[in-house]
Amino acid sequence: MSRREACARKQVRDEQGSAVVEFSWLALLLLVPLIYVMLGVFDVQRASYGATAATRAAGRAFVIVPSGLTEDDARARAFEAARLAMKDQGLELQSGDLTISCTPACLEPGSTVTVELDYQVPLPFIPEALGGSRPAVQVSASHTEPYGDYREAKGTP
Repeated sequence: MSRREACARKQVRDEQGSAVVEFSWLALLLLVPLIYVMLGVFDVQRASYGATAATRAAGRAFVIVPSGLTEDDARARAFEAARLAMKDQGLELQSGDLTISCTPACLEPGSTVTVELDYQVPLPFIPEALGGSRPAVQVSASHTEPYGDYREAKGTP
């Protein structure tokens, strides 16, 4: 065996086992950010689904208010329906997140009710101790529900 062959064999032996170490570090460096991004995407998707369900539930709850109840009662029922829909997704709804508007007037024949929800989804694992507010993704949803042309006017005292 020549000296050149001996050096080549020695180099091959020295490289044994380093592929496992390199693969482990590469997997760690690539998988941790990938998992973090996936957790963030799942949180945003959950909030998006919850916001869509909440606006739809709030619009329907507002429109089907029983006779004898006022517009304020309809708004309270709509907020409670939206809160329950968001709670189903494990999210808390604040009173300022939900907006209800009516065109041309609330609970009148031919009118429409538009429910809008703006929700901030904070990014996971980022504490507020780093300064300022936590970075968040804004999720918005909107639903318009018709009251109907041939229904009794409600909500007027």
